[in-house]
Amino acid sequence: MSEEQPVENRDDEAVAQFVERFAAQLADAGMPRMPARVFGCLLASDSGVLTSAEISERLQISPAAVSGAIRYLSQVGMVSREREPGSRRDRYRVHSDQWHEALTRKDSSLTRFEIALRDGVQSLGESSPAGRRVGETLAFFEFMQQELNVMMDRWRVHRDELRAQHEGDAADELRK
Repeated sequence: MSEEQPVENRDDEAVAQFVERFAAQLADAGMPRMPARVFGCLLASDSGVLTSAEISERLQISPAAVSGAIRYLSQVGMVSREREPGSRRDRYRVHSDQWHEALTRKDSSLTRFEIALRDGVQSLGESSPAGRRVGETLAFFEFMQQELNVMMDRWRVHRDELRAQHEGDAADELRK
């Protein structure tokens, strides 16, 4: 079962407000509202894993709304679906590296954009006004691709340092 144990002294109302504020930010950035709320709910759960019924209860939404949101989040790689052990119920997991994974997938979108833009430059002619404009767009996406790759490498190093630090802090706490 994915039933989470309540955390002592946690203000459930404050958590609900965080979920809604964060979901509003995601929606403002272009994510549909319901998937944004479901993602925020999963992100704010200690286990990062909830069933449809748990999400529905926490957000006060219908199971159909949860299903549609999960479908969207699965398609964009923000959550995964898994079978609850010993049950026929599915549960949904948000991974700690979901942003890294989502951006890595965006990287392949950038590659597809570059291919299409190269074809566009060739079709329009490099020296035509439209060809130069498309060429500049291509140069932007090539630049973004290079910078994203460097940034993701730096992120992996930084993430590993953070994890090592947290593990050290946890070990220190156990020794006390």
